Amino acid sequence: MAKLYRASEPDVLKPLLDHAALDSDSRERVMGHALGLLADLRAAQSKGWVNQFLQEYRLNSSEGVALLSLAEAFLRVPDPETADLLIADKLGDADWRAHAGKSNSKLVNSATWGLVVGRVLVGEGSTGPLRRLISRAGEPFVRQAVGAAMKMMGEIFVMGRTIDEAVKRMRRPENKGFTASFDMLGEAARTHADAQRYFQAYVGAVDAVGRDPAAGHSISVKLSALHPRYEVARWSECVPALTEMLEALAVQAASKGIALTVDAEESERLEMSLDIIGAVAGLPSLKGWDGFGMAVQAYGKRARPVIEWANGLDRVMNVRLVKGAYWDSEIKRTQVEGLADYPLFTRKAATDVSYLAVAKEMLAAENIRPAFASHNALTVATIMEWAGNSRDFEFQRLHGMGDGLYERLVQENGYHCRVYAPVGGHRDLLAYLVRRLLENGANSSFVHQLADERLTEAEILADPVAKIAAVGGKRHPSIPLPVDLFGAGGHRNSAGLDLSDVGTLKATVAAVNAPLPQAGGAGGGLALSSSATAGDERAAAAASVAASGERVPTPSPSRLREGDAVVAAITRAHAAFPGWSTTPVDERAACLERLADLLEKHRDELMAICVQEAFKTIADAIGEVREAADFCRYYAQQARLNLHPIELPGPTGERNTLHIEGRGVWATIAPWNFPLAIFLGQTVAALVTGNTVVAKPAPQTPRIAARAVELTHEAGVPVDALVLVTGGPEVGAALTADVRIQGVAFTGSTATSRKIARSLLDDETRPIVPLIAETGGINAMIVDSTALPEQVVADVIASSFRSAGQRCSALRLLLVQEDIADGVIEMLSGAMETLRIGRPGDPATDVGPVIDQAAYDRLMAYRESVKAKTVKTLDAPADGLFVPPTLVRIGAIEDLSQEWFGPILHVATWEAGKLSETIARVNAKGYGLTMGLHSRIARAADVIEAEAAVGNLYINRSMIGAVVGSQPFGGEGLSGTGPKAGGPRYLYRFCAERAVSVDTTSAGGNATLLSLDEGGI
Repeated sequence: MAKLYRASEPDVLKPLLDHAALDSDSRERVMGHALGLLADLRAAQSKGWVNQFLQEYRLNSSEGVALLSLAEAFLRVPDPETADLLIADKLGDADWRAHAGKSNSKLVNSATWGLVVGRVLVGEGSTGPLRRLISRAGEPFVRQAVGAAMKMMGEIFVMGRTIDEAVKRMRRPENKGFTASFDMLGEAARTHADAQRYFQAYVGAVDAVGRDPAAGHSISVKLSALHPRYEVARWSECVPALTEMLEALAVQAASKGIALTVDAEESERLEMSLDIIGAVAGLPSLKGWDGFGMAVQAYGKRARPVIEWANGLDRVMNVRLVKGAYWDSEIKRTQVEGLADYPLFTRKAATDVSYLAVAKEMLAAENIRPAFASHNALTVATIMEWAGNSRDFEFQRLHGMGDGLYERLVQENGYHCRVYAPVGGHRDLLAYLVRRLLENGANSSFVHQLADERLTEAEILADPVAKIAAVGGKRHPSIPLPVDLFGAGGHRNSAGLDLSDVGTLKATVAAVNAPLPQAGGAGGGLALSSSATAGDERAAAAASVAASGERVPTPSPSRLREGDAVVAAITRAHAAFPGWSTTPVDERAACLERLADLLEKHRDELMAICVQEAFKTIADAIGEVREAADFCRYYAQQARLNLHPIELPGPTGERNTLHIEGRGVWATIAPWNFPLAIFLGQTVAALVTGNTVVAKPAPQTPRIAARAVELTHEAGVPVDALVLVTGGPEVGAALTADVRIQGVAFTGSTATSRKIARSLLDDETRPIVPLIAETGGINAMIVDSTALPEQVVADVIASSFRSAGQRCSALRLLLVQEDIADGVIEMLSGAMETLRIGRPGDPATDVGPVIDQAAYDRLMAYRESVKAKTVKTLDAPADGLFVPPTLVRIGAIEDLSQEWFGPILHVATWEAGKLSETIARVNAKGYGLTMGLHSRIARAADVIEAEAAVGNLYINRSMIGAVVGSQPFGGEGLSGTGPKAGGPRYLYRFCAERAVSVDTTSAGGNATLLSLDEGGI
C-alpha cells in the first residue's frame, strides 16, 4: 500500500483501466440504463429546489460564488453592522436581474427577486427610487430576508438541527424506502472540549437512532472530530485515545442493533485510521455484530489496496465507496510541502476509473458489504450491470443532492439507498454546506454537467476509461508535479519530506537526533575568528539541550584577535573580487544550482545541526533546508534573466548599453532564527551578482554557517570569494567599519540595524554604500465577525507559537472584533492546551526551547510583569530554555509598544465598522513587516490592502512561511529597508549599474545607414 502513496498516476491507473473497462455488450446495456437514469434526474430537476438553484446559479458565475460566500458566513455574524457589510459585499456587484424569472422553480424565482431587491438596497445611492420606497425597512429588512434565505438553504442540505429532528424528517413521504446515515457534523476538533462535545453528540445520536433499529438508520463518525491533534506526529497519543472512543461508540451501536461507519479523511491520516479501525474490528466483544463499517475515497491512489485490507479482516465490513472530499486541499498541501507526487488522482475521469475498478473489487469481495455513494448515472448503471440480479449492496447519496436518481430504483426495482444526512445547527454548519456544494457542483462533476444544457447525453455519459486511455493516464496538464510548481521558466521547487509516511518519519527522527561529527578547524580555507572554539562548544552544549532539555548558558565569545581575523577575511575577499566579478553570470548561477543540489543531498545532516544547534523542530528544520535551496535556485534563475548587459535605444550611429556589475566586498550578517536559509539567502544573492562576501552568522549558530560555507565552496565558489567570520557584536562592528566593505545585508533587530547604518556614514571619506536591512515588527492580525473561528484559531496557533514564536513574521498582536472576542479567545485557549512543549528532536513537539539564556531570561521576566493580564499560559519543563506559550489580554493596541521575540501573543479588541481606524492605529506603531486579516468580506480585504503599511499582508491564512518567488519577504518603516528577499528586485540592490554610450560614426561613417536600400547619393 505504501508504494502507491506517491506513485506516478499512469502507473497506478494502468491496472485499474483493465479492471474498470466494459465489453461492448455490457457498455450498450449500461448506456441504456444510464439514459433512463438521466431522464429521471432531469425530470427531477424541474421539481428540486437545489437542482434548480445549481442550474440557475452555477458555481463558476459571480452570482453563484456570491451566494455561497454569503451562505458560508452570514448566520454566524452576531452584529448587524458587519452583517450589512457582508450583504453589501456579496450582493452588491452581481447581476441578479439577469436571473429574474428565468428558472422553472417558483422558489428560485422568488429568491431571485429577493436578491434583486437586496441588490438595489445595498447598491443604490440613498436617493434611489426603491431605496426611498422602503426606507423605513432599510437594512433590517434585508438582513431578515437574507437570514431567512440562508436558513432555507441550510434546511435543504442539513437533515435536522438535532438528531431527533433528523430522524423525524426521515419519516416524511419523500424519504419513503430510504434509510439514513446521520453525521453529527463533527468538523475537525480544535480543542479537547470540542472533541468531548462531539463525542457526546455521537453518543446521543447512537442512542436516538437505536430507539428504532428496525428503521435501518446508521451513524457516521469523523475521527478528526474526536481528537484535536489527529496527526501522524501524535500517533502514540491520538491513536490509542481514538481507538478507545471508537470502541465505546461501536459497543454502544452493537448493543442497539444499528450500524456505525467511520468516515474517510485526508490521505495523511489513512494509516492511522486503519490502525484504529483494525483494532476495533478485532475486538472479541464485537464478534457477531455486522454493523461496523468504513468509508474509502476513490480519488486516493491507495483505494484498491484499502479494499483488500478491509476484505482481509476477520469479519464482515460495511464499506462505503465515495469519490473523495478533500481534493483541492490535498493538492495544495502536496505542492506546498514539495512532496514527490500527489496521493490522489489529478483528473476527475481518473477518479471515476478508480471508483469503477474498486467497486468491481468490492462486489466480488467475500467479507465486504458494499455501499456505493454516487450521483453519477453512468457509475450507478455500471454497478447495476456488474451486480446483475443481486441486491446485496446499497447505493448512497447526499441529502439535498441527486434527487431523482434513486427513487425509481428503490421503489420499483428493489435496490437499497441510504441518504448521508448532516445533523446540526445551521449557523455552525453552513461552512460544511458550502464545501459540499463546491465538491458536488464543481465544473467536472456529474451534478454540474447535468445542469449544463449545452452538454449532450453522450458527453455527460462519456466513458471515463476511454478518456483516461486517450491521455495515457497522465496527470492533468494544469497540475504540475510539486517540483515543477514554478513552471518551465521558473526555478525548481525544493524537495520536502513526507512526514505523514511513518517510515520516512522514523528515519528522519533518527537522523536529526544522531550525534553530530566533531567540528573541525577552518577546513576548506574558512577564516574563523578565535570565537569559533566557543561556537563549537556551544554546538556541543546545544546537542545536550536537544537531547535532555537541560538549560545551557551561551558562552561568551573571545575578543582576542577578532579584529585581525576580520581584516584578514576582508583582505582575502577584496583580492578575490576581480576574478569572481568577471566570471560569467551563467557560471556563477550554476554554482548556486549545484549548491542547492548539495543542500538537498546533505539534508539530514543539515537538519540535525539545525535541530541541535538552533533548537528547531523537525518540521522547521525541513523548512530551513528547503528555503535555502529555494533561494539558491531562484536567485540563479533571476541572475540568468536579468544580469546580462542590456542594449538600450538611441539615435542612429550610437550604441548604448547598460551593464550590471558587482560592487565589491559585501558583508552579510545573519540571525540565529534562520541560521541556514537567511544566512545563505543573503550570501548567495551577493555572490551571484558578482560580489565577494565576508559572511558572519549569529554567535549562537556558527556550526550550521560553517557547513553551509563548506558546501558553497564545494559547489564551485572560490574559497576567497566567500569567507566566514564568527563571533559576536564586536566582529560585526569591525566588519561594517572597514571602508573596503561595499555593501551590507543584515537581518536582525531594529536597534542593531540603526547602529550599522550609522557606522556606514560615520567616516565622511567613505563611499556611500547600500544597506539591506530586514528587521522585526509588532505584527498584527485583524479578525472580524465573518471569519470562521476554527480557521482563525488554527492560523493564530501556527503564526504565534510555531518556532517558539522566534520568527520575524510571527504574530504578536491579535485584534478580534469585540462581538466575537470571547468565543475566539476561549477556543484559542483550548487550542493552546493541545500544544506540546519539549525537545526539538521529538516529532510531537510543537514548541521547543528559545535560543539562549539571555532570551529566556528576558521573556520570562516580561511574562512575570504581565501576569495579571495573562489569559492563558501552559506548564513547561522545569529544566531547559522553555518559555511557555502565553496569551496576554491588553486594553488597547497602543499598550503593546515593542516586539517580544518569543511565544507570547497579545490580544485586544476593535469595534465593528472601524477597520480603517484599526489599521491606522497599527500603522502608527511605525513597524511594517507583516499583517493579517481574517474576513469573508472582500471589500475588507481591499481596504486593508490599500491602507496597511506592511511589506507582507496575509488574508485568510497564517502569517508565516513566506515562499521564495511566491511571497517575497521584507518590511518597511522600522521593519526594514527592502528590497524583498526572494523577490524579483532583490538582486539589483547588490549591483552597480554602468551605462556605456559609443558613437559608432566616429570610426568613419554610419554603417547602419549605409546598409539601407534608400538614401545615399
